Amino acid sequence: MGSGSDELTVSAGAWRRFARDFAIGAAAILGSLLAIAYALDPFDTGRPDLFAKAGVRPQGPRTAGASRGRDPGFNAAIIGNSHIQALSPERLDALTGLSFVQLSIVATGPKQQFAVVDWFMRHHPGARALVIGADRFWCQPELAGLDQAPFPFWLYSRSLPEYLRGLLRFHVLEELPHRVGYLLAKRPARARPDGYWDYEPALLAAGHMSDPARRAALEARSDDYIRNPTGRFPAAEDLRDVVAGLPSATAVVLVFPPTYRSLLPTPGSAGDSDNRACKAALSEALAERPNAAVSDWRGDRPELHDPGLFFDQTHYRQELAVAVEREIAPKLTSRPESATNHRPQ
Repeated sequence: MGSGSDELTVSAGAWRRFARDFAIGAAAILGSLLAIAYALDPFDTGRPDLFAKAGVRPQGPRTAGASRGRDPGFNAAIIGNSHIQALSPERLDALTGLSFVQLSIVATGPKQQFAVVDWFMRHHPGARALVIGADRFWCQPELAGLDQAPFPFWLYSRSLPEYLRGLLRFHVLEELPHRVGYLLAKRPARARPDGYWDYEPALLAAGHMSDPARRAALEARSDDYIRNPTGRFPAAEDLRDVVAGLPSATAVVLVFPPTYRSLLPTPGSAGDSDNRACKAALSEALAERPNAAVSDWRGDRPELHDPGLFFDQTHYRQELAVAVEREIAPKLTSRPESATNHRPQ
């Protein structure tokens, strides 16, 4: 009996030592990986800014936006989702004399976009302008947005602990070898610094202008593109707080992006009432700021009746993007004391 008891005691002790050593080893490996990820800064956030090479390898805007949003070469930003993505930084630069970066991220709503605004302004306290796209997701009764792909709030966070926790993800570990290759290469492939991607060639190739079914879908009528009978617009409340914290020299233009005529609500309908209420709430959020304006392309304009300008009901062609840019530019370059809001329809 004594011998068997001793063996059990030794066995139990060995397992405890194994568990302890395993936990210590796992913690050491995890800590080492975290330290390496932090030092390499896989998405060029400037934490801890050990490397002089700017930018990141070609990748999606969710992660590339952290690098672009802190680039000192820009003093103005376009922020939103694919409904404002067609606006060209180069064309706006030429129209305004500013230096724009396109920070729009597909499938995001105001909650994610406010995080991008905060990131850009933290790294550009002297920013000259913000162009913000406010689509239907800004009109919902909760601070919402599409979540087809999770948004990396940790990447744009003010909190270092939150950022460090975010680094402990498998896709971040997968990125580390690519980051090493980027840092070591003399002329590595780099994500476009100004963030612009023209989706027109891809949508043309996909048949958006030639496929009869897609053309028919363009004409599908709806009065409910904007529906929020609650009268609560939390995005407007947050927008008011955001612009109140901006430097006085930073001009703001809020754009209601173009939608095709089939989404324009019937006058007097519930959708029409909700659309007007939403635009009024968002416009009111800018009312106390002298150098803020609204560009309303979600009203009845001639361009919105031309099917040749739209790929689908909410994504438009370059010709229409140019028209939007030409309306925005004077609102950005007017002096603060003379800037006025464009009343939404």
